[in-house]
Amino acid sequence: MRSSTGEHYVALDHVRALAALLVFTWHFAHGSAGYPVPFEYVPPFPAFFMAVLDEGHTGVALFMALSGYLFARLLDHKPIHYGWFLWNRAIRLLPLLALVIAMAGCLALWQGQDMSAFWRSVRDGWYLPTLPNGGWSITVEFHYYLVLPLLLWLLRRSRWLPLCVVALAMGLRCALWVRHGEIQTLAYATLLGRIDQFVLGMLAFHFRELWVGRHLRTWGLLAAFALFYWYFDGKGGFYLNPRFPSGDWLWVVLPTIEGLAWSALIAWYDGSFTHAGRSKLSRVIAAAGAYSYSIYLLHFFVVFQMARLVHQHVADLSSFPIACAWAFAGFCCMVPLGHASYRFIEAPCLALRRRYVMQR
Repeated sequence: MRSSTGEHYVALDHVRALAALLVFTWHFAHGSAGYPVPFEYVPPFPAFFMAVLDEGHTGVALFMALSGYLFARLLDHKPIHYGWFLWNRAIRLLPLLALVIAMAGCLALWQGQDMSAFWRSVRDGWYLPTLPNGGWSITVEFHYYLVLPLLLWLLRRSRWLPLCVVALAMGLRCALWVRHGEIQTLAYATLLGRIDQFVLGMLAFHFRELWVGRHLRTWGLLAAFALFYWYFDGKGGFYLNPRFPSGDWLWVVLPTIEGLAWSALIAWYDGSFTHAGRSKLSRVIAAAGAYSYSIYLLHFFVVFQMARLVHQHVADLSSFPIACAWAFAGFCCMVPLGHASYRFIEAPCLALRRRYVMQR
């Protein structure tokens, strides 16, 4: 999508599509209770790279790193009108989020759920990770916007200074893990963990010379990341390490590891190739990325039922590779829905955007 600055980066739409596919595959394969693929499943070693799909929640980390990279690219050493920046982000994110919350409320009412608890979660969602249908991640994104001026200020003084923020976040997570014996909840669902990914995404743009054209280095890092995730998956992954929430110390460093790997991928892919969007395949992938926000929020309404329907009536999805293939097909089916959502809900509001990058 073209931003209010007039800039559009096809490569980043491709990355958005990958992030949305990871999250969709995670929910399609495992549901909320390890169905149809049990949470105990771990890919065999020759296919260790599939652990990233098996733990597809890491797609959220890719989204966060991408936000950091994008805003560093858009705002690098440029004066901005911060109020208009927040306004633009609000009209980009809130219309669909408000509709999804209303739809989730209607569904909860129809299912006879406790509506007082539902509305409390919505009321508190501006500062707690309680919004439904993945809306908690929008809360984290909003919190990132609040600290973005500080991060930009640090970058203007030295591109090394934001690493202090990463170190501080890691130190806080370590202290809380020692004190409480668990940090997964905060590391996964709040800015305390996600700040690493935003900051490392910003730094990936400023240190992009380390990755642009460095194919062997980038693929070596990604292979190491996949091996780490295979190890993490083998330890029980998100839900079984040994329980949820996990007391494993890995959650102290996991956000940082994810942020480093995904940020490197973004910088490498964005800077190493020409992404003119001329080929049909490139346009299709870019479209999926452009609609990824809609796909992300709306897929919760259908993905679990979709997997159950296929598993019970079409194909046995207890085999993870087969589940991944069907997840890809299901994701493709979400693209037209994402297009409709973008065209009729999101795009009309984008006409209200204001230019927030100011002339010097």
